[in-house]
Amino acid sequence: MTMQLTDIGANLAHESFAEDLDAVLERAHAAGVSRLVVTGSDLESSRASLELAGRYPGRCFATAGLHPHHAEDWNADLETLMREAAAAGRLAAVGETGLDFFRDISPRDVQERVFAAQLAVACDNDMPVFLHQREAHDRFLPILREHLPDLPRAVVHCFTDDRAALDSYIEADCYIGITGWVCDERRGRDLYDNVVRIPDERLMIETDCPYLMPRTIRPKPKTRRNEPANLPWVLETVAAARGQAIEDVAARTHANAARFFNLEDAR
Repeated sequence: MTMQLTDIGANLAHESFAEDLDAVLERAHAAGVSRLVVTGSDLESSRASLELAGRYPGRCFATAGLHPHHAEDWNADLETLMREAAAAGRLAAVGETGLDFFRDISPRDVQERVFAAQLAVACDNDMPVFLHQREAHDRFLPILREHLPDLPRAVVHCFTDDRAALDSYIEADCYIGITGWVCDERRGRDLYDNVVRIPDERLMIETDCPYLMPRTIRPKPKTRRNEPANLPWVLETVAAARGQAIEDVAARTHANAARFFNLEDAR
């Protein structure tokens, strides 16, 4: 039987996919990526993710939220969209939300306030959360912990932090999303060494396309745009790092994603 995979983080609302999205989805299907969670990171992309989920039911599923880079754009329109979509059963998760102190595009205090506001939306609607954290662990974890008792599930997506941060998220029962960063022999060596620490039932994989093209792809792609069809390269590297069979990691991560996002029930 052909392996089935779930890409839990695909930025398909990105402008780079505007001209050939159908072909992108067909290549994903051919590669065994049967489900894609489309990331909403601002009002426009959240609307687009919901539209894609409606256009491709059972294949695409939507998140809606505000990336910390855009925290200053938090407004009633986006909050209303998130709450109404969650209440209608159209959302797989709230997010992308979190903190990014690496680029500091939005002021840190605004990021923290908006992060907490989005966690409150998730708590109010019993929704899982799709989280972003970069260089902000010391503030991110306390804010998250305040809300964890009322959150059904949380995934730290595109995890790139150190072993101590990973262990703290695992201790908090968070899921961990692994991207092509693990395939990067320059920047991703620590992640490669630490991915074995993630419990089987907490591991998920993603492309975060169009970003983070796996450096292990052969032959080397002619484009720098990553896409969901490249998820098997992440799978292969994660399996090697964990000393597990590719088929086992595929089955486990696919099942974990279905459970985390309620994909059988989401529309």
